Amino acid sequence: MPHTPYPLHLPTPRGPTPGKGLELRRRRRRPSSRWRQVLAGLLLIGAGSLILAGLMQLPERLDALLLVSNAIANLIGGLSRLSMGILQLGSVIVVALLALMALLLLVGGGVRLVRGLTARPRRSSRGGGTTA
Repeated sequence: MPHTPYPLHLPTPRGPTPGKGLELRRRRRRPSSRWRQVLAGLLLIGAGSLILAGLMQLPERLDALLLVSNAIANLIGGLSRLSMGILQLGSVIVVALLALMALLLLVGGGVRLVRGLTARPRRSSRGGGTTA
């Protein structure tokens, strides 16, 4: 049997009362060391400061309003192209379905015509006997 790094915790009864239900034991997380928390805090503060400093220099290099207007124009253009593509695909599907329906109607009509022309008259079992 392979050894797992974490022991298996089975449900244990909560109390002596039967029918109370079972509760799973939860493995407690070991608290991290104080130095690790300090280091993580300093790293998060440093990353946030660097991102904000980069964002503060962005307006000097780019015209933010022009950037936003170009992004909106590209978005609208992309959405209009997407909608035109969907409409064209839908029209192709409709034409293909109409052609398939026409072929099915032609085949069905031909089969009925052949059956009608080659059918032998059936003997009627109802009242078709001789009368005396």
